[in-house]
Amino acid sequence: MDTELYQLAEQVAAKMIETGHSLGTAESCTGGWVAKCLTDVAGSSQWFDRGYVVYNGLAKQQMLGVPATVIEQNGEVSEAVVRSLAEGVLANSNASVSLSISGIAGPGGGSKDKPVGTVWFAWSLADKVAGVVRGVQTTTEVQRFSGDREAVRKQAVMHALKGGLDVL
Repeated sequence: MDTELYQLAEQVAAKMIETGHSLGTAESCTGGWVAKCLTDVAGSSQWFDRGYVVYNGLAKQQMLGVPATVIEQNGEVSEAVVRSLAEGVLANSNASVSLSISGIAGPGGGSKDKPVGTVWFAWSLADKVAGVVRGVQTTTEVQRFSGDREAVRKQAVMHALKGGLDVL
């Protein structure tokens, strides 16, 4: 177990308990690593609702309602897609907070515009009453991480957890 990731997950847990929120995740390039870190914390079932691993475009569409046109027009690694994923988690779960990640971890798959290490993030906070979303505030951000596949993915997990704390 990575101590730094575990400590971040504990901070997220404490903040979720303090605020009374529940969390859901949508992960692509991290393959469920964020959800794994969160559920390493004992008692996470009190505040962690669910995690989606949506590794390809069809999964993003089928599980979280990302429109095919959004993927076609922007690519899977884009602000529009992570926004749609984060908001899709809120619409398809009991979570009141969500985070999403989509990126290019490498070693291949990069381009001039989106080189290896490009990772998009979104964090959404919902105003939910009786399970009905009345409003959503979403923040997005792109990062470019360096290193091999493992390093890019770990940095993405850390950034997602830190961003979750900032949203709350």
